Amino acid sequence: MGNSYAGQLKTTRFEEVLHNSIEASLRSNNLVPRPIFSQLYLEAEQQLSSLEAGSRADNEEEEEEEEEEEGSESSSPPVSYQVKPPPEGCCTTDGFCQAGKDLRLVSISNEHIEVPSGFLLVGAKSPNLPDHLLVCAVDKRFLPDDNGRNALLGFSGNCVGCGKKGFCYFTEFSNHINLKLTTQPKKQKHLKYYLVRNAQGALTKGSVICWKGAEFRGRQSSTSTCSSTLFQLPESSGLSGSTSSEPLPPANPSAPAGTQPTAAAVDHIPSTAAFSSAVYNGKESPKQQMMKNNLSALTRPSVLGTLTNSGPPKKRHKGWSPESPSSTETWNLQLNPQASNRIKNDGGSLSSLPHSALAGPASSPMVGSGEPVSVPDNLLKICKAKPVIFKGHGNFPYLCGNINDVIVSPLLYTCYRNSQSLSRAYEQYGASTIQPISEEMQLLLTVYYLVQLAADQVPLIEDLEQIFMRSWRESHLCEIRQYQPAAPQPFPQLPGPIAPVSSAQLPWLAGLAASSCNDSVHIIECSYSLAEGLSEMFKLLMEGKLTKTNYVVIICASRNRAIDSCIVITGKYQARVLSESMLSPSDYQKEVNYQLVTGKVETLGSFFSTLCPEGDIDLLLEKFYQENQGHISSSLSASANKPTAVNGAGTAVCTSYEIERHQIRPFQLAVAQKLLSHICSIADSSTQNLDLGSFEKIDFLICVPPSEVTYQQTLFHLWHSGILLELGLEKEHLTKQRVEQYVMKLDAEAQIKFKIFLQNSMQNPHTLFVLIHDHAHWDLMSAMHSLYPQTELSTGLVDRLLNCREVKEAPNIVTLHVTSFPYALQTQHTHISPYNEIHWPSSYSNGVDLYHENKKYFGLSEFIESTLSGHSIPLLRYDSSFEAMVMALGKRFPRLHSAVIRTFVLIQHYSAAMMAVCGLSQMKNYTSVETLEITQNLINSSRQCPSGHGLMVVLRIPCVPLAAVAYERLYNVRERLALEDNFEIILGNPNSGITIGKHFVEQLKIWQKIEDVDWRPQTYLELEGLPCILIFSGMDPQGESLPRSLRYCDLRLINSSSLVRTSLEQELGLAAYFVSSEIHTEKPVVNDVLESDPEKLSSTDNEDEEIATEGSTSEKRSPMKRERSCSHDSASSSLSSKASITAFCTESSPPQALSNSTEETTNNYERQKQKVDKGAQTTISKHLPPVTEQLDMKQNIKSTQVSITSSSSPPFSSSSSSSAPTHNSFILQTSQCSMTKASKQPPIVFLPKLVYDIITSTDSSGLPKSSSLLPYHSVMWASSFRPLMSKMMTCTEQSLYYRQWTVPKPIHMDYNNRNEGRMDTFHPRRLLLSGPPQIGKTGAYLQFLSILSRMLIRLTEVDVYDEEEININIKEESDQYYHQPGDMWPDLETFKKIPFDYTIHDPKYEDASLICSKLQTIDSEDISVSRRQEDMYTCRQTTRMRVSKYAAYNTYHHCEQCHQYMGFNPRYQIYESTLHAFAFSYSMLGEEIQLHFIIPKSKEHHFVFSQPGRQLESMRLPLVTDKSEDYIKSPTFTPTTGRHEHGLFNLYHAMDGASHLHVLVVKEYEMAIYKKYWPNHIMLVLPSIFNSAGVGAAHFLIKELSYHNLELERNRQEELGIKPQDIWPFIVISDDSCVMWNAVEVDCSGDRRSDYTWTERNVSLKQILQHIEATPNVTHYALIGMRKWSSKTNSAEIKEPFSCCHVHDFIMLNVDLTQNVQYNQNRFTCDDVDFNLRVHSAGLLICRFNHFSVMKKQIAVGGQRSFHIKSKVSDNPVSISPAQYICAPDSKHTFLAAPAQLLLEKYLQYHSHRFFPLSLKNYSHPVLSVDCYLNLGPQIAVCYVSSRPHSLNISSSGLTFSGLLLYLCDSFVVASFLKKFHFLKGATLCVICQDRNSLRQTVVRLELEDEWQFRLRDEFQTANAKEDRPLFFLTGRHI
Repeated sequence: MGNSYAGQLKTTRFEEVLHNSIEASLRSNNLVPRPIFSQLYLEAEQQLSSLEAGSRADNEEEEEEEEEEEGSESSSPPVSYQVKPPPEGCCTTDGFCQAGKDLRLVSISNEHIEVPSGFLLVGAKSPNLPDHLLVCAVDKRFLPDDNGRNALLGFSGNCVGCGKKGFCYFTEFSNHINLKLTTQPKKQKHLKYYLVRNAQGALTKGSVICWKGAEFRGRQSSTSTCSSTLFQLPESSGLSGSTSSEPLPPANPSAPAGTQPTAAAVDHIPSTAAFSSAVYNGKESPKQQMMKNNLSALTRPSVLGTLTNSGPPKKRHKGWSPESPSSTETWNLQLNPQASNRIKNDGGSLSSLPHSALAGPASSPMVGSGEPVSVPDNLLKICKAKPVIFKGHGNFPYLCGNINDVIVSPLLYTCYRNSQSLSRAYEQYGASTIQPISEEMQLLLTVYYLVQLAADQVPLIEDLEQIFMRSWRESHLCEIRQYQPAAPQPFPQLPGPIAPVSSAQLPWLAGLAASSCNDSVHIIECSYSLAEGLSEMFKLLMEGKLTKTNYVVIICASRNRAIDSCIVITGKYQARVLSESMLSPSDYQKEVNYQLVTGKVETLGSFFSTLCPEGDIDLLLEKFYQENQGHISSSLSASANKPTAVNGAGTAVCTSYEIERHQIRPFQLAVAQKLLSHICSIADSSTQNLDLGSFEKIDFLICVPPSEVTYQQTLFHLWHSGILLELGLEKEHLTKQRVEQYVMKLDAEAQIKFKIFLQNSMQNPHTLFVLIHDHAHWDLMSAMHSLYPQTELSTGLVDRLLNCREVKEAPNIVTLHVTSFPYALQTQHTHISPYNEIHWPSSYSNGVDLYHENKKYFGLSEFIESTLSGHSIPLLRYDSSFEAMVMALGKRFPRLHSAVIRTFVLIQHYSAAMMAVCGLSQMKNYTSVETLEITQNLINSSRQCPSGHGLMVVLRIPCVPLAAVAYERLYNVRERLALEDNFEIILGNPNSGITIGKHFVEQLKIWQKIEDVDWRPQTYLELEGLPCILIFSGMDPQGESLPRSLRYCDLRLINSSSLVRTSLEQELGLAAYFVSSEIHTEKPVVNDVLESDPEKLSSTDNEDEEIATEGSTSEKRSPMKRERSCSHDSASSSLSSKASITAFCTESSPPQALSNSTEETTNNYERQKQKVDKGAQTTISKHLPPVTEQLDMKQNIKSTQVSITSSSSPPFSSSSSSSAPTHNSFILQTSQCSMTKASKQPPIVFLPKLVYDIITSTDSSGLPKSSSLLPYHSVMWASSFRPLMSKMMTCTEQSLYYRQWTVPKPIHMDYNNRNEGRMDTFHPRRLLLSGPPQIGKTGAYLQFLSILSRMLIRLTEVDVYDEEEININIKEESDQYYHQPGDMWPDLETFKKIPFDYTIHDPKYEDASLICSKLQTIDSEDISVSRRQEDMYTCRQTTRMRVSKYAAYNTYHHCEQCHQYMGFNPRYQIYESTLHAFAFSYSMLGEEIQLHFIIPKSKEHHFVFSQPGRQLESMRLPLVTDKSEDYIKSPTFTPTTGRHEHGLFNLYHAMDGASHLHVLVVKEYEMAIYKKYWPNHIMLVLPSIFNSAGVGAAHFLIKELSYHNLELERNRQEELGIKPQDIWPFIVISDDSCVMWNAVEVDCSGDRRSDYTWTERNVSLKQILQHIEATPNVTHYALIGMRKWSSKTNSAEIKEPFSCCHVHDFIMLNVDLTQNVQYNQNRFTCDDVDFNLRVHSAGLLICRFNHFSVMKKQIAVGGQRSFHIKSKVSDNPVSISPAQYICAPDSKHTFLAAPAQLLLEKYLQYHSHRFFPLSLKNYSHPVLSVDCYLNLGPQIAVCYVSSRPHSLNISSSGLTFSGLLLYLCDSFVVASFLKKFHFLKGATLCVICQDRNSLRQTVVRLELEDEWQFRLRDEFQTANAKEDRPLFFLTGRHI
């Protein structure tokens, strides 16, 4: 039995014990029934024929029984019945009462009906109206319960029609409601259904009234088990009759894979059903109804399965006994019915009510009934414990007399009731045969569970629930499988193999089960009522006959009704634990206080003094003090004061002292980024719950529990993190008072600080306030309820503050709950969406270390692991001698609370241990080995370190008064033993700060190098290295962190009776710890040698050993280790560890081997250290947020490196468990300081035995038992029928499990947040961060604030290109300025005089070929130098700019002003747009161009449509003369590709809200995605032939379309009398990365005209465009542009306000003037330069406004980058160099999947020197380029000439060219034109044509062979396949 079973029902145990005992019984007796629970977990293989036989026997028996029971009703002929004639003049219509009022349900279902208290509405059936129910009000006392019993004889009812009351006879009532019966009226026959109100408030037919259970006996045919023969319920009594108005949840969709397919069988009836919104029987309050209705009448069975009756023995069985042979066969073969049809769909469980509700009114089974039972006097005195009586089934008698000496609990009753709930998962399949577990079976399983509990174990209700669950599932395995849709069965309705247990068999079977347990379970059977059994039990107790008995089971199984039962806990230990577990936290404190105040504990003190043979301990202490006062103090104080005496030299000896300051570990950074990504996903969602773009800065408030230490600790972290300075919230000189503004203690003063926080949030709508609720599981009380109204002012404060309306509704407050124990925030009613949960990541995934940490975390799982994996020192232990003494004293002092006893015993042990260490060796017998070990190490620790560093021992005493008693006592003992300078005793009270002695403060100041005179430690972390006992009090830890010098965590006094997961885990969380693990990734070889050394394992609690920090569970474990880890009772621990070490050293291996292994360890260490350092660098850079700057990365890496190197200690100190004790001298050298050693290994934790068993035992899924406990005291399980948690569950799956299976109690703050399956109960701006205790969550959320702040700044900033103009030195300096600096517009005549500047100055073309003109004198040295410098930069220079209010935005920008602009207009349905085709012919393409417009409804006013067919005719254009402040005349076209998210198309703010026409020009394949992101933008969709084209095609089509549209508009408006030249001819072509626009303001107010000053500022695009549009004679300019912004712009550049030069990026194009100048539709690069040259050569004006500039944002995606050149043959993404872009024709070269034009342009950019070798760096002899500009790379200059007649060209008379480039020549290029130009000898020619044929024709037509020499091998083509139409080139040399 013992530990290994830990209260679980084990299959093997079941078979073994029971089967054997039953078999023995069978052999020894006559014929007895075969006991059923040997079959419980065995698949009984019965033949179908035997099943049929069983069902036949059963049915026959039932039918006979029914005849006998019903008598005249069923078998006798009906008695003729004389109906009394109705009174004169009354109504006799069927369905109406005699007063003429309608009673039919269909007529009055929606009317309000007054129902008196205690009455229910029922439906009566009239023989004349078979389809109708008549509504009646009947006193529920005259109605049966769910079992057809307990209905009073007679009748009492009211007429709901006329309101007549007081009908005392059903005959009279039936006459009044006109039933018109021909037989004797019987209420059983005619009152058929309960009536209930549905969710809409209408009265509907509910469940059937269960009269005598007769109607629900299955009438099965003797030939078949088919469902067709089973009794069917009326249709409406199915789910529709369910009283719960809540929708039924799905059958566990989130069930983990590990829970087997039958997990869906688990019941999921939310407890909220009990409180749902349905109105029951005309009453508004379901709670009261539930109380009144015997807790079952509230919800009568809504789905009553097809159950065969196996209720109590039938009447003919009066003499039935277990030995009766006649019945054996029958019950053995019976089908699968369970006792009495107790299907109660009460919406879950009784546990769904608060405990106070369980006391109920008199009709409740909780309250006694029948004859009273007297509790004997002196019961407690005689029994030494208060028996705990758990009510079970049926009625419970009244108790009278000495009732203070017993405790009665409804817990078991609740558990039974819960387990009766049928699983609804199968009802949807019509699984009507699946029945609940019967009462008899429940009781039998309970008995067996109690039988196998060990003597020191306490029954757990969770265990019992799981046993019922498993039993039910396994007994119904066949049915469950049948209703699994995927698994068809050979027999459709095969019943389960389990035979039922009748109530008469039950006592016998229970006795049989209990016979094997050595009388620990005693069965009392009574005949009439539980009263006789209880009386007998009290009698046995008083007589002392139950001394060995822990549990008494009383069963009253009378033959004609359901069983009554109760279970009495008589074991002294069990009764004490269970009774104390029923106290609330406040009652527990009150009880202990009362016992301390009233002096009840003095008896305990006097008892202790009798234990010591030498007399009272105090006398001994006094005597010792007197005798040793002199020398002991001097010797001890000398050792203690050594560090202060030695000064600097002393501290230098022990260099390991270091308080960890704030540093960010990779884990914390990863969590901070996860938090940030969740915030971003909330902002990105379509719900508009968080508009990150509207916030400029961050502010925050951290809420912490009202613990002074936690408060100071948070201030400490906040101060050292530097976050306040980083967020700009505070200035350099930070004071503590300022830091305190950001941390709020949740105490009485919190409301003031919180009010200020709320006011700030309202006053600063552009600040994002983050409300951080740290330790969020603390105080989740509802503000309406309070568990401790008189003690805790702050209770319910979290609910009042954090859940207030202002916080919920504020759009700029994000709430972040941070906790280690999130379970209470993960219920069915939680405010937090599962998508907003962030769980701490695991460090390992598939064995790979994800985050290279230099420390290993030891938490609960690692502590448990240490007990299993054969560590030589298990980290979790219990103290058996302490437990034995406590148990003995508990029996001796039954009236004292066990917390008092435990505390006094432990204080006694510590006192005795201190005395023993100080020389009173006789006191060793009065303490335990564990306490002696703790004390010895504590006192000796400071002596071992030259600086006096020591260990911390935490003594956890939850009860504050007891902690005060312990402190006082230990303080006195320490004084008497003269140890006051050796170690400190600190009383840690949550409500007060830390108080320590002056001597120790001075020591800490020296160690921490603090010079402040008034300094005092305020956090436990600052006690690093102080030898001390910290008495840690308070009911719950409140987030206090402990220092690394913590060595022992003594939790022997924690409240072990309150078994709640959160409570247990947070107590163990105190010991959670980071251990230095420099070499945790690789195991040293030493480990393998020593792994299975038996000598090593024999040493147990040796403090000089090191604990392995690997914690690797995959290691092979030796059998010896297994044995050792069975029980970690350290009482047997050997104190002679040194002996074992020496034995180990001498026997296991020769010294040679040892030295080798240590060397190897050192090498390993060095290697690992390098790895860790590198790892930290790489991981940190990898996990930095995208928003961090280079500088931040460097700093982060640097600080992490520092932390890694500084915290790495001597190589061997933590290498492994086996390398440490290898060399004695080595240990002595490196491990002198106990504190250093303590920081290398986790603390050792001592637990109460009860808690130890729960923590270390596992349930069937492999999880620790603690995981299956109730998660939190203010939540409850939604159903007993829930699956077990699985060991494989992730944190997310655990969260979903709790969200499905737990509901908050009314005292919980989430109780009123009803979910009801809707998402809107989740608060959109609420997040939950959960992670193990002490793992660094504070650092993570502070880092999150930092990166969130940086991201917000980043959101308001953009990277814009910031580059100086290039080729400035080439520009000819001229003293002539054409305009004054302050001129607003150019003068047309003056502007015509300005020469065109051919040179490109845009920095994006720094790698483009120079364009030469005769005006330029080019110094090649200048160019090459500047180029060489530029080569150093791999990417273009950018600068970060704050976004102005006039910026253009991408799709991530959301603000209220743009809602309408972006398509969120209430007038238009989002995405409502139409597609229009628009065709025009263009001769150059030789075909008609078909374009498509997508026009949103809101933008249709910009277009003209034909009236009948709504065909698109044209785009409206304004007039040149139009003037409007709110209108931009020029339509804006933005060509874009690959930037649907990042393109800056939101021009609302840039245009300052002005009306404008904006068209996105997109490729056909991208149309859908652009339309999705920009539903309210007009799209111009290019034809599919341009899908692979470059930007030239878009520009070409924009221009041609615009000209065509201009013509159409001129024609249209000419009809309206408008001249063609008055139509506005300009369009704007803008890049998709133009983000902001600037204007220079020039101040010319100086004395001389040439004096001026200028400033540049951000302006709206509207202002710029309107300014340009207002230019005088604007229609005479062909192209107008502006500068590209640069921070390095100088005065010279803007002195001339207008230039005639190239314009790029953002241009206004006059489509009228440029009608005959086209963009080259084939071009990918430099198409704007090419176009500018064409426009200028056509004699048109290009004007650049130098006072305006455009900023271009750096966008990393889309644009030109979207073209990837790859091989056409393989998908292998091998990079292809530009040299491979061309090949010889007809060669076997790999063809590339890219447009021929792109290959050509890229090839010429990188490799044109192969075609023009003479031109390389020969800037004075450029390449002549005819009619086009192609980029030949920066080292080759070109000279552009146009072949068009009358074109403007540079004078080439003095120029000789080094090459000639002819690109796709048209007919304007003729031989005579080329002969004008002169070429160097050896100059090269390159002719490029569409095909080889035209190449030859061009050579002939231009007579090229006259001057140029060609060779066959000089022909090339782009590396395209034939179908991709490659371009062909021919090269030649000048002769």
